[in-house]
Amino acid sequence: MLCTMSVIGQIRAKYQTARANLHERGRREWAAAEAMAMGRGGVTAVHKATGMARSTIHIGIRELKQRDSGQQPESRVRRPGAGRRPLTEKHANLPEKLEQLVEPVTRGDPESPLRWTSKSTYRLASELTAGGIKIGATSVGKLLRKLGYSLQANRKTLEGANHPDRDAQFHYINSKTAEHLKTGNPAVSVDTKKKELVGNYKNGGHEYRPKGKPRRVKGHDFAGELGRAAPYGVYDIALNVGWVSVGISADTGEFAVESIRRWWCKMGGQAYPDASGLLITADAGGSNGYRLRLWKLELQQFADELGVPITVCHLPPGTSKWNKIEHRLFSFIAMNWRGRPLVDYQTIVKLISATKTDQGLEVQCELDETVYPKGRKVSDAEMKTIRLQPHDFHGEWNYTIHPRAESPTAAGSVEHGDRAAQEAD
Repeated sequence: MLCTMSVIGQIRAKYQTARANLHERGRREWAAAEAMAMGRGGVTAVHKATGMARSTIHIGIRELKQRDSGQQPESRVRRPGAGRRPLTEKHANLPEKLEQLVEPVTRGDPESPLRWTSKSTYRLASELTAGGIKIGATSVGKLLRKLGYSLQANRKTLEGANHPDRDAQFHYINSKTAEHLKTGNPAVSVDTKKKELVGNYKNGGHEYRPKGKPRRVKGHDFAGELGRAAPYGVYDIALNVGWVSVGISADTGEFAVESIRRWWCKMGGQAYPDASGLLITADAGGSNGYRLRLWKLELQQFADELGVPITVCHLPPGTSKWNKIEHRLFSFIAMNWRGRPLVDYQTIVKLISATKTDQGLEVQCELDETVYPKGRKVSDAEMKTIRLQPHDFHGEWNYTIHPRAESPTAAGSVEHGDRAAQEAD
């Protein structure tokens, strides 16, 4: 058969279709079969079409003839000893050098050039090559897997895990919550959501928009004239409802208690008219931290208004992500406003108020325009006026604040709260 361009083109097209599914021996035997089928000039035609060496095609022809004669073909793709020598044979210290780059401190090389940089396979290969070991990124990846390495993300397991009574405190909080719910008293989880920039800034997530028309926002996240919003949430564990006060100033203990007061005025007092106590579960730090004097002083005033004791149980330090409000309220708020710039305070209030779930979560939200000063000091004399009773188990985390005198009824406290809200407005 003549070795024409059309014949070569046909062979090339077939080869391109089949080569992805062929290993080394399969390719040469396929080429040999094509060459034998063409007869005279077949090896030349296949050579030009595929780029295989003539010697490789002749080896394939010999293997096919051996199989036709009844000889058992070699089971290996290559004969023993064929192929490139492993780099670890040429460079016996390669695994050690690689580990020094990946873990410079633990492997005894604190001055490694990759001590403070990202350790990608390409960067590792570049450093090894610069050190006299020529290697590619793919080979680095294979060697890392062989050494027991894989890509790992950071895992949050160290926070709060060292305190010996960490789990016992969680059990204590659960028992106190069950106790309050059983008696028909409210139990709430409180916290401040991450402060949010107010303005036309990028908000994480995606929303449906006309194709090719994303919402345009500012290129830099520098706080503008509107500053930051501080959403303080109160989540009612029994009723699966939430309240959020959106503050415009500092996140202080005074602001935290005022947010709880507003929840009681607008929601809690109506839901629990005969309440004989209130349980608050809160983080160990922030505006409602267990060491914060202002938080306790403001709670004393609130207890006086309610005329009922307020029990507070703090989560162990560093365990805020287990606070119920985080995954029962704040997570759904973040999902509801994803991809939406928080252009002004009213937008924040409306987006929070529109948060709902299939499980029945409903949220009320209000803007708190009161300016709460930072750095307010509480004297020792003021602390002595607080009727704080520490619990037997970790009294620094668990305590009850009793009213200082016979106070107005809960209905009276609602009036006070409404007045405070009006003043804030």
